[in-house]
Amino acid sequence: MEPKARPHYVDNKKFGEAIVEYVTRVNKAKETGDTIPVVPNYVAQCFLKIAEGLSHKVNFIRYTYREEMVMDAVENCLRAINNYDPGVATRTGTPNAFAYFTQICYFAFLRRIDKEKKQQDIKFKFIEQSGVEEFIAQALGDDTHNEQAFIDSLRERISRVKDKDVAIKDFAKKEKKNKSLEFFMTDDLIEELLNASSDTE
Repeated sequence: MEPKARPHYVDNKKFGEAIVEYVTRVNKAKETGDTIPVVPNYVAQCFLKIAEGLSHKVNFIRYTYREEMVMDAVENCLRAINNYDPGVATRTGTPNAFAYFTQICYFAFLRRIDKEKKQQDIKFKFIEQSGVEEFIAQALGDDTHNEQAFIDSLRERISRVKDKDVAIKDFAKKEKKNKSLEFFMTDDLIEELLNASSDTE
């Protein structure tokens, strides 16, 4: 398939020129105190194509909230457009707007995935506290075999969430303790402890 025939194809050179032109106009408007110009339709469409194309990669395609990921990415690109610096050196020596905004989309996706996982964890905890058996029995009716299998898998997932929470809390406590020890451990104290340990040997 030819590059331009692809539904999410973005011409990096043309896109980069449009971004540089817009950022230049924005900077001039800021200097003169004029109103900030609106992002051109072409640039906004490119943001959508970049985000949509990235969302079709194997590590993102299966998420049920893929559309939310795409919209988050486009919003992040629109917010970050004024931070784009055409003068930053790249490997090729020319500005690479496509790579810059693809990176923004990528991190927007990760933030959305993290947010959705937290929401899912909250739902599992709520279901567990409100009585899993009653909740499932109402949903599945008389199908007791499927009911028990579903309850078991749900309990297992809730248990994993709990274990993860405990592990994170333990790690945070250890890190906090280590940092507080580092704070109080002055060079003199470290030397004194080392001397004391060598004396006992």
